[in-house]
Amino acid sequence: MIKNLIIRNYFGSRSRTFSLCIFTSAILFALGSISCAALNGNGYYASGADYETGTPKYDYINPEESDESGDKFDEIIDNPFVKTAEENISTFSLDADSAAYSYMRRILKNDALPNKNSVRIEEYLNYFTFDYADPTDGATVALNSEISACPWNNEHYLVRLGIKGKSIAKEKLPLNNYVFLIDVSGSMDGSDRLGLLKKCLIKMVDSMNPKDRISIVTYSGKEELLLESTLVKNKDLIVSKINKLVASGCTNGASAIEMAYNEALQHFIEGGNNRIIMGTDGDFNVGITKTEDLLELVQNYAKQEKSVYLTVCGFGYGNWNDAMMEKISNKGNGTYVYVDSEEEMQKVFIDETSRFVSVANDCKAQVTFNKDLVDSYRLIGYENRVLSKEDFENDEVDAAEIGAGQTITALYEIVPTEAGKYNQETKAFGAQVFNFDFRYKENLKDESKLLTSSPAVFAETCSENMRFAQAVAAYGMVLRESEYKGTATLSMVIDLIGNGFSFDPYNRRANFAELVRKAKEVQKN
Repeated sequence: MIKNLIIRNYFGSRSRTFSLCIFTSAILFALGSISCAALNGNGYYASGADYETGTPKYDYINPEESDESGDKFDEIIDNPFVKTAEENISTFSLDADSAAYSYMRRILKNDALPNKNSVRIEEYLNYFTFDYADPTDGATVALNSEISACPWNNEHYLVRLGIKGKSIAKEKLPLNNYVFLIDVSGSMDGSDRLGLLKKCLIKMVDSMNPKDRISIVTYSGKEELLLESTLVKNKDLIVSKINKLVASGCTNGASAIEMAYNEALQHFIEGGNNRIIMGTDGDFNVGITKTEDLLELVQNYAKQEKSVYLTVCGFGYGNWNDAMMEKISNKGNGTYVYVDSEEEMQKVFIDETSRFVSVANDCKAQVTFNKDLVDSYRLIGYENRVLSKEDFENDEVDAAEIGAGQTITALYEIVPTEAGKYNQETKAFGAQVFNFDFRYKENLKDESKLLTSSPAVFAETCSENMRFAQAVAAYGMVLRESEYKGTATLSMVIDLIGNGFSFDPYNRRANFAELVRKAKEVQKN
């Protein structure tokens, strides 16, 4: 019994004795019918009150075994190899999210390997900024591509596709109309949850333009407009509202989402960045709780004439509904991040706030492989982003957004035909191996534009961009225990990283190398 009692989560939990936990649990079960204030749908139970405020405190009983986190993920089935004779056109929506990577880092810090269904390789790749050239001649997006040998199967090749949204200098960024949508339910109590979220928001406010606007909507058992739209020049008022946030009650998020959208629309800035930033630890357990109903709610707002974007920021561990939050951000023309630490707080809310400004919308890639040179191909990652080839030109089909200065990377593993093997004497392939087309909208309501990349070059000594992408993809396949990982191991990943990289903004590639070494230690144990 004691083994199956897990108090809140592995991180930042307040100290209690097991006897108190058992005693409290027994009382709760004896009551038979427990209200939302005592026990919500995710297993949180009232365990006393804050000494100063009287606010109920909540702890977590995990119904699973003690080695299970309680976090929820959709199953991922790796993209298979596709024969070009059957279909030589591959189409997918881009993915600008990064939540899976920082979630993995959180789990490793607890001396465990992440759930394989939490490993979305595209989010591992797109966590990082790659050394891609900015668009030129006033363009919004720049494309590049490369072919190299495949390190985990020497009979195959890798194709790297690179996309970069135009960079915007901080002084030229549009004005922001932000609505902070904050989960203050009881399960958000903790330094790694509401405590960290408050630090994030305050740090962000400190760096904003005085002419930007901020509203605050909170939700627990009920929604509340805590702060009407306020200019950031009134920073002290905004910060005081954030500092007073306290976690208590159940999680009724649907009505708060509606309130947040209505607040954003009421103070909409034409030509500005109108965005809801949602901070939560997971499930909605009262009100509208079905994923499909929440998706419909968000999608209806996303389709309105005035475009309001949505960014979902995840916090905490043990109650995180990854599956729902990723889908909600996708339907809300938004992005999805997971904040596991102050390091990630700095990345999301300070270093990369330009990514909150979307420069390319409904971004889709389409790759046409030469049947004479390519026997089969496999898109690595992007499993829930695959589209039909007809979707590419259909502007009604929703796809992902790219923020200012953001880079997106995708990899294909290809099996060459005999004629498609690289000729060492001519230093070339027999013909062009593939075409890479890209569609996007500068604004959500515009017609899409078509870009086509120049032919990829085979790199006998691959670029740093390709070598790092190889390392990240191999790492993800090992963690996923993918049937397609070939000879990939964590030792191979470390070898691919080598002595480091000349391009390493904020030292994040070096930090990745440390995580791989940590994963190797955990794997041994």
